Amino acid sequence: QVQLVESGGGLVQPGGSLRLSCAASGSIFSIVAMGWYRQAPGKQREFVASKNSGGATNYADSVKGRFTISRDNAKNTVYLQMNSLKPEDTAVYYCNSRLYSSRSSWDDYWGQGTQVTVSS
Repeated sequence: QVQLVESGGGLVQPGGSLRLSCAASGSIFSIVAMGWYRQAPGKQREFVASKNSGGATNYADSVKGRFTISRDNAKNTVYLQMNSLKPEDTAVYYCNSRLYSSRSSWDDYWGQGTQVTVSS
């Protein structure tokens, strides 16, 4: 069984910063990639950023230059540093990980979500 536990959400003013963390634990053989998605009220869940085991990163156009994803492979943890936050960044942020729980079995796992609210 695999768990992803997020932390770091909250209320911040426009232009402010927040750092999200997500730690994966449980039956993990190897991690292919870790990343973040978000879902605003009334909207579909959308991709935000990801980083694979080779170190390659990918960002949504809407966050490029403002958000930075990083990983601590030893701790199976992914971070999302969010700067210059805008009201339109308000959403529930979900951690995602594609990983192998055994040598031959992989799946996508999700965290429970953490609320980020950008408002004055």
